Amino acid sequence: MNTTRSITYLILLCFAAGMISSCNKWLDVEPNSQIKSSELFKTESGFKEALAGVYTLMTAESLYGKELQYGMNSVLSHEWTSFPLVYNEEAEYDYQAVNVQNRINSVWNGLYQGISNSNYLLNEIDAKRSMFTGDNFAIIKGEALALRAFLHFDLVRLFGASYLVDMNKPAIPYVTQYSAKQTPQSTVKETYELILRDLEAAKELLKVDPIFTGRVITEADDTGYLLNRQLHLNYYAVEALMARLYYYTGAYEKARVAANAVITSGKFTYSSQSDLSAGNDLTGAHEHIFGLNINNLYNYSDLYLSKDRLISNTFFLSAAARNAYYPEGSVDYRYIYLFEVGEGDKASNYYLKKYNAPIASNLYYRNKSVVIKISEMQFIIAGSNLAEGKGIIEPLNKVRSGRGLTPLTVEPIEPTVTLLEEFRKEFFGEGQLFYQYKRLNRTIITGTDKNLVALKAYILPLPVAEYESGNRNSNR
Repeated sequence: MNTTRSITYLILLCFAAGMISSCNKWLDVEPNSQIKSSELFKTESGFKEALAGVYTLMTAESLYGKELQYGMNSVLSHEWTSFPLVYNEEAEYDYQAVNVQNRINSVWNGLYQGISNSNYLLNEIDAKRSMFTGDNFAIIKGEALALRAFLHFDLVRLFGASYLVDMNKPAIPYVTQYSAKQTPQSTVKETYELILRDLEAAKELLKVDPIFTGRVITEADDTGYLLNRQLHLNYYAVEALMARLYYYTGAYEKARVAANAVITSGKFTYSSQSDLSAGNDLTGAHEHIFGLNINNLYNYSDLYLSKDRLISNTFFLSAAARNAYYPEGSVDYRYIYLFEVGEGDKASNYYLKKYNAPIASNLYYRNKSVVIKISEMQFIIAGSNLAEGKGIIEPLNKVRSGRGLTPLTVEPIEPTVTLLEEFRKEFFGEGQLFYQYKRLNRTIITGTDKNLVALKAYILPLPVAEYESGNRNSNR
């Protein structure tokens, strides 16, 4: 798909079907409905619907519903002992294979579709400021800017060289206009600068966000529109993205400051052992700085992560691999509660329960899938310290404590190895490990003898259509 292709209609999926638990009475749109853009932006509720449509688009199986979490991304980082046969080429980093190219194209097109819809909203919103009530103008515009930054950030993490390896290499187009005009390709450095610019603007607008100001929101306030801010790119999610960006670009002191701002806010806590043991909160809803409400989350889990499906169609760990991930075993909450063992000829297979339906009837826990969580902030501090030759165990121990483990007492002899061991435990099946390996420019990773640097495996190729219609330079 041409990244600047004009869109006549915004595809809006039903926000009431899952973006927030209150089901927002203000929205009465049928699933998969199409609304003419000329009508959509005539009211404040139309802007709300447009914004909701971007979040809903992100929940697709081809994006954060599967591929950018436990699917393609986790296969690339060799997290699984076994995975569906259709991912065999990804495991070999054969990016020319048809299956792989199709998945890559779907990721590219899906993320840019979200960017295009965000740009359309941003193109319209300033002229309609007078129609908004309360703080909704600033919050909706701030979220749209944050979404544009977030989606470009994941695009450059996939399709750009590591900033610390080659910041001047051509990467992706950073699209800021809703237009049929072709957007030039930016370098890695230019892309990160544009992401930061959008995040800074979003952060300023979101200073009125209730999650930051502490304003109490109820169903009576605009029919609950500003409830459940963790399901939106809220103020602290923007701060967390800035911490991530600073870490990726080597601005380590800024990374620590931003990460600490999120941590010390006190808004995000680790899931309790009681909730985990009861099966109420396996995705860690309280930990989410930003998460998505994915209506098909459990359907996808049943298809791809279930012990009841064919081995050739599912993702799972062997008993030995599970033990290697979690060597402290029965005291580690993740080892105890996040996996279930198979039966019969699958009795040595362990299946991830993280995306299963919670047992709790409380709607707060349902359909939640993590995108950014509080433990990442501790890892950003640890990684920044590692890069500067400082100690890493203090931030790592904060995470270990939240998972039922005793603290590390001595700084490790091989701190990079320790950091990665802890990271692999914490983000299993969430799609983040591939990016961490890439940032560290690891040649060999656990699970494969392939040299990822020599293969240029950390940089996905641009879709062929981009070279045909966009006059792009090679990003690899």
